[in-house]
Formats: sequence, structure tokens, C-alpha cells
Amino acid sequence: MSKGKVTVLGSNGHLGNAAMVAFRDAGWQVTGLGRSNRRPVEHTRFIAGDADDVAVVKAAIVDADVVVHGLHLRYDGWGNGRAEAQLQVVIDAMAGSGKTLLFPGTIYNYSAGDRIIGPDLRQRAEAKRGDIRIRLEQMLKAAAEAGQFQAIILRAGDFYGPGNRGEWFEQAMLMEHAKGRLYHLGDLDMRHCWAYLPDLGRAFAALGEQRAQLAAFENRHFAGHWVTHRQVMTAIQQAAPAPLAVKPMPWWLLRALGLVNPVMRDIYRMRYLWRNEMELTDPRLHALLGPDFATPFDVAVRVTVEELLGKAVKKAA
Repeated sequence: MSKGKVTVLGSNGHLGNAAMVAFRDAGWQVTGLGRSNRRPVEHTRFIAGDADDVAVVKAAIVDADVVVHGLHLRYDGWGNGRAEAQLQVVIDAMAGSGKTLLFPGTIYNYSAGDRIIGPDLRQRAEAKRGDIRIRLEQMLKAAAEAGQFQAIILRAGDFYGPGNRGEWFEQAMLMEHAKGRLYHLGDLDMRHCWAYLPDLGRAFAALGEQRAQLAAFENRHFAGHWVTHRQVMTAIQQAAPAPLAVKPMPWWLLRALGLVNPVMRDIYRMRYLWRNEMELTDPRLHALLGPDFATPFDVAVRVTVEELLGKAVKKAA
């Protein structure tokens, strides 16, 4: 018997695709919305459409009990009100529906000096990108408190997982693996918060299942893997098919590239995330998910690296 119906907006994205798989595996009827079905998920339904169109989104979620916001803009596309406009479409489509919206939060909302970040900690963004994320969450809170729909934010660290491209594993740490180099992004003994996407997808599914026990507006924090950069390097080296020499990330290069590449410029501006320990904590969510929820870190990294480098080797051949 189905646990309910869920529509994932942005089913081709990193989070969207992970949510599609997780909800399907948990026994839900799953529908995805995207411009094209680039990353099809077996035993789910797909609707081709533009998520910037309120009518399209409204039609896609009409039968859904739960909606997952997996829409994503490129780093250089967040400004000039674009991110707020994208979310407003979803808010308008869900207005008065009483449905549940699951929304991915980021650590950008907090200051570099925030060391232990619980759901009740005051949000003070370090950069403009964080200011945007704070405004988005305020929009959701206002809609939820007005009784339009339930909004549950699940905040997580940096994504990684098999089948994902354009993230830190591929574009930074392993960007020169073919030359035998592996880059660390911060002090080797400094810890960083990572979110293994299959685990994060399952956490979203768990919140969807438990939504009746949650408030109209919730801010939950996914701890994920809280590990040192040294642990990350060791796990990648153990999973890689060939030896990799660990080198410090050449941040100066990203700064130089940022002069002509707006994406690199924004990435450089967010380097504080790698130079400070910012830990997400949430005892309430931990209790809801249960003990031993997360995939062991070494296993998660091995699956990610083997898929990524395996495809890279085949492409080179």
C-alpha cells in the first residue's frame, strides 16, 4: 500500500533525484517535474514542464500530499530577485492547499563564527548568498504561519554521492585526479559538514512520513558526516583506483578565474565555509531518524568515488 503521493520539483537535480529514489524506495507514488527527463528513475512518473510557470507547477502537484522543492539555480543566477521569484511560483502554486512542502536549507544562513548550529540559532549570513537564503526561508515561514501549507526546511552540509556532477568531489578535490593529484579544501585537521545524498533523500522521506507530528513551520538540521578534511582525503585515497598525492586547494586560481567566470567568483567568496568549523546539530531530528541512520562515511565515499572515477576512466578510454 502506498504511503502517499509526492511530487519532486526539479527531479534532475542532485537533491531532486535523490528524493525521487528515496521516496520510491519508501513506498510512495512519486512524480517528478523537470524540463526533460535527463535522470529517469524507474517506477516513477515524470512530467515535462517549466517550474517557472505557476499553472504548470499547480498541475504537477494537484494530487500530491507532499511536494519536494528540488529546484536549483546556478551560483551566478541567484541575484536580482531571481531566487525569490522562483520560490514565489511554488508558494503561489501551493497557496491554500494544506499540502506539505519539503525545502532544502543551507549553512549559508549562518556566520563563519557560528560553531555549533542548532535549529534555534539566530541566522546571521556571512555573504550575500546567505542573505538570499534567509529571505527564502522567511517567505516560507510567512506562508506556513498564514495557514497556506506546511513548510519543513531540512538544512544540510555540502552534497556528495554517486551519479552527481558539478559538486566539490568532481570539480575541486578530484579535478586533477588524472594527474595523480587530490586537493584538500581547508586545514587537514579542521572538520566540515557533508551530506551524503542517498541519506539526505531518506531523511526527506522520513519527514514526509512524519509530517502530521510536525508543526506548520519546521526548521530541522541534518548532521550528515562531520569529519576532518584529513578523513576525507584518506577515504578518497582508499577508494581511488590509483595513488593520489594530497595538495592544498589553489584558492588563488579560483580567485583569478573569478575575474572572467562569475561562478568561480562566487565559489571563491564562499571559501570561509572551508576555513571554519560550522557543525549542524539537531537532537530532535536525530531522534526522529533513529540510531545508525547515516551510511558509514568510508562506504559513502567509496561508492561516490568509484562511480565518479569509473566513469572518468571509461570516458578517457
